Amino acid sequence: MQLHGRISPDQPLLVVALELEAVGLRGLGLPILVTGAGKVNAAVAVATIVAANRPRALINLGTAGGLKDHIDGTHMVSTVIEHDVDDAAIHALADVHTSLPINLAREGMILATGDRFIADPAHRALLAVVADMVDMEGYAIAKAAAAAGIELTMVKQVSDRADESASTSWVEAVTNCSYQLAMWVREHV
Repeated sequence: MQLHGRISPDQPLLVVALELEAVGLRGLGLPILVTGAGKVNAAVAVATIVAANRPRALINLGTAGGLKDHIDGTHMVSTVIEHDVDDAAIHALADVHTSLPINLAREGMILATGDRFIADPAHRALLAVVADMVDMEGYAIAKAAAAAGIELTMVKQVSDRADESASTSWVEAVTNCSYQLAMWVREHV
């Protein structure tokens, strides 16, 4: 976890997973929280920072794998789900839900979050039935923001196809994706 800049109650806090995703955001004059990869790192970082410093809102920006061939570019997330937790089984056993969908906006894409980097066509096809994009931190950030009662906007830039070429294409695309996300911030914040 790394915080760049100073959090103030009159500015949003930009939240990204990796330093590579923050490269294009540095000149915006907004504080940036780099959580680290994965759900646990993201949840801990957001909960820790929000408990100590209350920003006006959170804006989660980052890369995501496109689960459908026609999905490219920058997209708002309307709903985020956790794809690697079996909520139905937990509910059947303990009569409690641990991983219900989180609604963030009226319009946008559905994002599936899990701790596995999706890089195979079979897993991509399964996730494409329930979501448009996939990442490794979004659900955790949304859950931490909801628990803290802080407004969250989530915007993802498609960096790869979540198929066998994902590892290579993500590395090639991440810096450009960061600058695309910075353009979104300039236009909307």
